Amino acid sequence: MSTITTKNADDSKHRCAECGDSDNGGYYGGSLRACSACNLVKYCNRSCQVAHWSAHKKACKKRLAKHHCCAACSDSDDSGGSLKACTGCNRVEYCNRTCQAAHWPAHKEACKKRAAELFDKKLFKKPPPNEDCPICYLRLPIDLDQSMYQPCCGKMLCFGCVHAHSVAASDTEKGKCVFCRTEPSSSDEEEIERIKKRVEANDAQAMFLLGSYYHFGVKGLRQDHAKALVLLHKSAKLGHNGAHNNISVYYHEGGIVEKDSRKVTYHGQLAAMAGHLKARYDLGCDEDNAGNMDRAYKHWMISANDGFFLSMKAVQEGYKGGFVTKDDYAKTIRAYGNSIDEMKSDDRVRAAAAFRASRVKGG
Repeated sequence: MSTITTKNADDSKHRCAECGDSDNGGYYGGSLRACSACNLVKYCNRSCQVAHWSAHKKACKKRLAKHHCCAACSDSDDSGGSLKACTGCNRVEYCNRTCQAAHWPAHKEACKKRAAELFDKKLFKKPPPNEDCPICYLRLPIDLDQSMYQPCCGKMLCFGCVHAHSVAASDTEKGKCVFCRTEPSSSDEEEIERIKKRVEANDAQAMFLLGSYYHFGVKGLRQDHAKALVLLHKSAKLGHNGAHNNISVYYHEGGIVEKDSRKVTYHGQLAAMAGHLKARYDLGCDEDNAGNMDRAYKHWMISANDGFFLSMKAVQEGYKGGFVTKDDYAKTIRAYGNSIDEMKSDDRVRAAAAFRASRVKGG
């Protein structure tokens, strides 16, 4: 590689950093172009810039780390704070909206690619598991009908603990909340009032439950889909995965709201990222239908790892069909088994048996 011999530092500013050709001191020439990233060196042409990149890369990146520059006009941000990062990719910065708009045609493809990569990183990240029952400290079951919400204290309890309490407690204690020992509601009206107080306390589960009651018109409430949607959206904003999933279903089925495939996917993805296993399974089915098998099995393996049976079954079929490797299949089976064990207890088994017996007895 050529080296540059200059009489002083100023002379080097007007020579190509690769071949050493002069720009006549910058008074008559003007043929050299500065590196748009760091603005520290100049080049005759693109070929010289590419040839010099291996030598210049370290200094260029170091300069960018210390002195941010607008991706459009290359103005520096030496004082700090004046440039704003692109909200899509967070990789480039701009002086203002005008610079950002001017640079968009050149930046568009890279920005969308990076934004998609960042979103997929969040989408396929291991979601948070179900919270634990505050009585037995075991993971709450996946199925909502195996847990009970207590509007007196806002706790979700597994049926195993509720059933064990009902069997062991005295007659005067049987109906009380297992967690806070509050007397049970004497009517639907009293239960609704308790739930509304929890809604006022920004309880996402209470919002979800009350929204469901308005949707179906139960517990003495008139059916009101508008109120149901408002409550579900509020619950979803607080991160409730069931609320996101229900909203996704509404936009898929139509009727209550106008069908909207983009909102179906949007709320389904948010539900899955928040830990809703059925929503994650459905995303896998959508990718499968679109022919994106790699993405489909990523979704199914994530939800199977947390104990979702339908996803585990899909992964088994994928292994038989050659879509899932032997190693991934073995890891998924182990994780699935561990998740099932984490949600299992003798009290929950007895509660399930008692529930089945009551259904048979009831006809």
